[in-house]
Amino acid sequence: MTRTPRWYDIITINIFYLGLATLTQTFVPLVLPLLVQQFVGEMQQGAYFGRMRLWALMVALLTQALMGMLSDRSKLRWGRRRPFIFGGALMDLVVLTAIGFSAQMSGMAGYRLLFVLYVLLQFFSNTAHSAQQGLIPDLVPQEKCGRFSGVKALFEVPIPVVLVSFTIARLIGAGNMWGGLLLLMAIIFLTMLLAMLVPEQPLRMTLPPLDWQPFLRLLLMTGFFTAVILTMGELIAWAGRWMARIESVLILSVGMGLVGLVAMIVAVAVGVGGSFRLSIGAAQCRTLSAFVWWVISRLAFLVGVTNLAGFVLYFLQGRLGFTRESAAGPASQMMMLVGVCILLSALPAGWLVDKVGRKKIVAWSGLIAAVGIGIILLAANLTLVFVGGSIIGIATGIFYTASWALGTSLVPKDEAGRYLGISNLAGAGAGAVGAYIGGPVADFFTRYTPDVPGLGYVVIFAIYGMLFVFSTLLLAKVQEPGIQ
Repeated sequence: MTRTPRWYDIITINIFYLGLATLTQTFVPLVLPLLVQQFVGEMQQGAYFGRMRLWALMVALLTQALMGMLSDRSKLRWGRRRPFIFGGALMDLVVLTAIGFSAQMSGMAGYRLLFVLYVLLQFFSNTAHSAQQGLIPDLVPQEKCGRFSGVKALFEVPIPVVLVSFTIARLIGAGNMWGGLLLLMAIIFLTMLLAMLVPEQPLRMTLPPLDWQPFLRLLLMTGFFTAVILTMGELIAWAGRWMARIESVLILSVGMGLVGLVAMIVAVAVGVGGSFRLSIGAAQCRTLSAFVWWVISRLAFLVGVTNLAGFVLYFLQGRLGFTRESAAGPASQMMMLVGVCILLSALPAGWLVDKVGRKKIVAWSGLIAAVGIGIILLAANLTLVFVGGSIIGIATGIFYTASWALGTSLVPKDEAGRYLGISNLAGAGAGAVGAYIGGPVADFFTRYTPDVPGLGYVVIFAIYGMLFVFSTLLLAKVQEPGIQ
């Protein structure tokens, strides 16, 4: 920042994170599942939800990289970042309005329109997000980055989850989808307007020609990862056709659950391993094998925790008997508890990491999360579901802190940004793997075991719990520097 920050810059530089996080907290656990269910019905909702998540997340990953590069070089009069935030937010409002009208439709025509609109929403919101992420590095003096980042964390997790739970979720839960969307749009618009108060200046320095190689490598990695996920989806379809003849519910649950677990493990391990080979080469992968295994372990954990949000509404409908929109309120309340517990556990985890060690704390976070899943699966009422969700939130907060500390110790110090940037594929891949593979597994049980409501979502939640354990076991492959 060219001058001393004003007292309110700590708000204006971070406030748009609130709009972005409110969009995520509203759309993934509430709006998208309900509209997919409305368009395709309960028998196919998991697969169609997963398909939409896969392609939208891959678009999001590529958009952030591309628009981040372009905003880095922008010489527009408003500054490098603000034009992208302004344009992305306004287009979000246009797309959300169209989604509101699409909610009046039915059948596959409605689903196809929603698919296109959701992909566009990911494109425009990530256009704005990529620029928003540049404001603190661009404008904040190094000695003040800590406090600015602390406010950023507040706008990303606790404030939006509480806001959505007590406002938007209640409107949607009462059947007022338009009311929820309009309130969401108002929050996005107001936070964007406040972000326009950021004291950003145009970029005046001359830059070298744009190097497209990093983006092309990411495009290749994303294509490979997507192909692996699609292949595992075909495995699930094949297994479903073969197992449909089995009459025993127990055998079906164990058999299809194991197939789903293996498919997700293969997608995680092969997807990450192959992507790294494409990006940095086989020789470097062997040199940095501990880092590659860390990313695989991290993705396994994130597959579980990320997809709980996407499927919790369907789980509550099937397991506890909530009907359609009535599940929106409890689903949002659970996400609120998870978010608050993440925030409360993340800071103490930093102290534990220093006292106990990085790998040990990461390992414990996976086992604690698995316990949380176990409580949810055995829960006969909403209170126990909330208890299990809170435990998962605590484990996730610990994981975020300890896992990142472990990862930063494994990369070459002079290329940390490059390698940790590649690891971001794990974040986007988590939602795609768990939803695209898990959705058809859930639909299989909805179709073939109608006498056991919600069994499919019990099975995929159990798979996510096993992935938490798998994530912990993989840490044996991660050798910390200086430890023999």
